[in-house]
Amino acid sequence: MKSKLKNQFIRSVLYGSLSMAFFASCASAQQALTWDEVKAKFESANPVLKADAASVEEMKAEEITAFLRPNPQFTMLADGTQVAPHDGVWTPTRGTYEQPLLSYLHEREHKRELRLQSAKEGTAIGESQHVDLEINLLFGLRSAFVQTLQAKAVLELAKADLDYYDKIIDISRARFKAGDLAKIDLSRIELQRVQYESELQTALVNLRTQKIALLLLLDERTPVDQFDVTGPFDLGPALQPLDDYHQIALDNRPDLRAAIQTIEQSQTNHKLAWANGSTDPIFSGWYTYNSSNNNPNGIQTLGLSVNIPLRIFDRNQGEKKRTLIDIDRSQQAAEAAKAQVFNDVDTAYELVRSNIELIKPYKAQYLDQSVYVRDTVTFAYQHGGASLMDFLNAQSDYRVVQLAYLQLIGAYMTAAGQMNLAVGHEVFN
Repeated sequence: MKSKLKNQFIRSVLYGSLSMAFFASCASAQQALTWDEVKAKFESANPVLKADAASVEEMKAEEITAFLRPNPQFTMLADGTQVAPHDGVWTPTRGTYEQPLLSYLHEREHKRELRLQSAKEGTAIGESQHVDLEINLLFGLRSAFVQTLQAKAVLELAKADLDYYDKIIDISRARFKAGDLAKIDLSRIELQRVQYESELQTALVNLRTQKIALLLLLDERTPVDQFDVTGPFDLGPALQPLDDYHQIALDNRPDLRAAIQTIEQSQTNHKLAWANGSTDPIFSGWYTYNSSNNNPNGIQTLGLSVNIPLRIFDRNQGEKKRTLIDIDRSQQAAEAAKAQVFNDVDTAYELVRSNIELIKPYKAQYLDQSVYVRDTVTFAYQHGGASLMDFLNAQSDYRVVQLAYLQLIGAYMTAAGQMNLAVGHEVFN
């Protein structure tokens, strides 16, 4: 019986190990996504972008409606039907005449063409606004992507710190056994490990949280453990002169382009308001069959008419004035948008520049110096040349410097994403 239970236990352990190995291989088989791949997934799956793209297609459909001609009008008249006998003779249809009438409203002053032009300009504005929405959403996506890369880097740092400290603990235990280290010092060193374990668990939770946030933006259902991203987590290309970014923004900012397109549409709408104030004649033509006509040659006749409304009171004065005011409003809005562009670029440029200046001494001095101090003090402590407090402070200083550097890189990459948003173009990949 004991042998049977033992065999069952061995099989269960074996199956469990195989299952864990299988799931681990599945997780590792999931290829980490680059920024371009994450961006492509987002653009193809995000419901907000899809809904806004559909609204642009609706505006294109409205162009068809704007260019439609007025429908002709058809009227059929019948009159003169006898309703009572005349001299004892009842011939009800003898005096009936029929009159089919066809009329058509003729639009003057290029109303259809102006309506179509206004609708096309409205579509162009919608497309620019769609691009602006996409850029803003991509900024949020880029920030989540950067935060995930930062969380990965912090996790790697926490793992490396714990591995390094475990080696220190092993050496300290060997010194204790050799009588070269006091029991209290060994206990203090071992007790300090809890901080490294806490930092590791915090880093793990933070990474999973960032991945979950990124999966939400991608509308992705991939398990967190099977989802990963990869990319450079470092300084990007050198900053160009500020005026270069101003010009890139003026050429590419979709909200500024939409504001300029709004001026053009306002001018078109003003022309349309004047056109709508003009008179549109109605041309009519009809055929009459009158069997009771005294003129034997006039039983079948044709008729034509022109109906010209007299625009004495209503000449569309209100729309003419409103659209004229709208032109000025659109021009002022465009100037405000242009000022906002310069403000956004200047702010983002300063953020990127300041982060670069903060990172430079870390790369040039502080990172290497923190490693040198940690290793030197550790070596000295192991050989009795430094106190326990010096050793613990050196470990703490190293972690502070390394973590601060990773946070600065994350802040720089977020600021670089803000620069992309400010200029309306990816100048920092």
